[in-house]
Amino acid sequence: MKHGLKLQFSPSKSTPSQEVANLTEVQKRTWTKGKIFFLLLLPLFLYISLLPVMPLMEPDEARYSDIASLMNRTGDYVTPRLNHVVYLEKPPLCYWATALLFKIFGENEFSSRLFVALCAWGSIFLVYRIGTFFHDPKTGLYSAGVLSTFLFSSFLGRINILDTPLAFFVCLAIWAGYRFFAEDHQRKGWLYLLYLSSALAFLAKGLIGIVFPFAITILWLFVSKRWRDVFKLFSPVGIIIFLLVSCPWIILVQQANKDFLWFFFVREHFLRYTTTLHAREQTILFYVPVVIIGTLPWSAFLLKAAREGLEKRTPLFQAAEKQFLLIWIFFIFIFFTFSSSKMIPYIAPIFLPIAVFWGHLFRSYEDRSTPLGKGGGRRFLYDLPIILQSLLFITILILPPFAKGLKLGTELGINWASIPFENWWWLIVLPILFQVMMMFLPGLVKRKCRKGWFFTASLLSALFLGSLVFPVAHFLTPFKSAYPVSQAIRALLPPNQELFQFGTSLYGIDFYNKIRTPLIHAGGELQFGLDKLLPEERSRYQLSPEAFFRRCQEDRVMYCVTRYQKNLEALKRRVPTLEILWDNGEFFLLRLQC
Repeated sequence: MKHGLKLQFSPSKSTPSQEVANLTEVQKRTWTKGKIFFLLLLPLFLYISLLPVMPLMEPDEARYSDIASLMNRTGDYVTPRLNHVVYLEKPPLCYWATALLFKIFGENEFSSRLFVALCAWGSIFLVYRIGTFFHDPKTGLYSAGVLSTFLFSSFLGRINILDTPLAFFVCLAIWAGYRFFAEDHQRKGWLYLLYLSSALAFLAKGLIGIVFPFAITILWLFVSKRWRDVFKLFSPVGIIIFLLVSCPWIILVQQANKDFLWFFFVREHFLRYTTTLHAREQTILFYVPVVIIGTLPWSAFLLKAAREGLEKRTPLFQAAEKQFLLIWIFFIFIFFTFSSSKMIPYIAPIFLPIAVFWGHLFRSYEDRSTPLGKGGGRRFLYDLPIILQSLLFITILILPPFAKGLKLGTELGINWASIPFENWWWLIVLPILFQVMMMFLPGLVKRKCRKGWFFTASLLSALFLGSLVFPVAHFLTPFKSAYPVSQAIRALLPPNQELFQFGTSLYGIDFYNKIRTPLIHAGGELQFGLDKLLPEERSRYQLSPEAFFRRCQEDRVMYCVTRYQKNLEALKRRVPTLEILWDNGEFFLLRLQC
């Protein structure tokens, strides 16, 4: 580690290319290595290479994959359909991108998640540019490394849900708005980028993609006592760009679905935010542990870096930077805190400005030389959160085979007792090893080499998070993915035999097996689309339990899939002969004889 990634820059407002031009040859090589590692290799490893490891999870990943698949099969890219019924809860940008990737790479886990992963990668580049603008390229790289290895980002950036693309386009729009006002107003490109990114954010997940960029920009102008500049946000060209990108789909989908405007804008936006329509009400402190846990492992290093790495006489952050980033963080945090509907992924856009703050803090900590052999007691106190974090991760990894009888609710569908230790230990050896190393190795490198602390911590974090994918996949697949039962269906369902789903709606069955399964006693988010079906189609594909049992008596032999023991017991009470063709304790493939 003679040179390692010792990126040496002096703070300035010059561009990255000007910075590099002033470096020695050795410094240029280390700068290039830093860019390759933090902007290329780290995201490529964490966000691209591991995409196929885990099958699609229910319900979100299977849902969005099925919608994209049906778009390609039906040729209708205007009206999204789920389980072959109209599904208008979300706009279509992510469906379009996934459908395109399905055409290029085939319908699989890799192509299903690739657009999300690319958006996560885009967020890493964006954080690099923000850190570079406020400080220098070294802070930019540290900020990119922090965001890449946040626990929240590394998991959300590898699963097919809409929040990562939304976060990327929202944050790009927020940054464009800031750059327009922070620099010369004549550079209209930033203003146009604000409108374009807001339009793409709207097409990713709805009105929130417009609200956040403009609200945060306007709030920052008012706090900065520049309220007169608010009127400069109005741009006829920007509005035209926004309308050209967002309106064609709205017009076309409204023409095809006359109740779209009410359902999409009123029910799925206003009522979702102000009521418990979707039954997701949580405590007002819901997002506090989400942020603390989501910023691991770096939140464990925060006390150490803050206490040992700060010069009290020198402000670490510029006033303008601190003001803007704090408004960005707290506006989104407070907005969702007071929402009646709360889900963990909603808070995704705040992790980018947090990464910029922490990236510069960790860069300052590494740049400061801590005297060796002094403050051993205090050093242990500052290391304690790191040790506790690693012990927590290790405990969680060891726990599943020994938590006999523990079941985390029917919604999660996780039965810990079903994991034999002999099938588990080899999956957790590497993650545990990396956590053991995390307790002492970065600090040892810092004390011995003066440099290389951040690179060591980033590398160990990336290796831990990458190796963690395998036990997580092994743990969740039997209970959160329809892939195992879809393979059983492929092997055991007779040709041309109709398959029903009783008391559940597993979208992965339709996606993996390319079949349409009638649903018994299941509506939920599909109810809006089911209500739009013609009566004869609805009577075939949405059955009440009584209609299903009458159908069973008529057909004599039927095949169905159900989930949870309670549904299996309900079937046993009504069906004279029930044969379990396949099960894994959670999902059941059944042959019914009435």
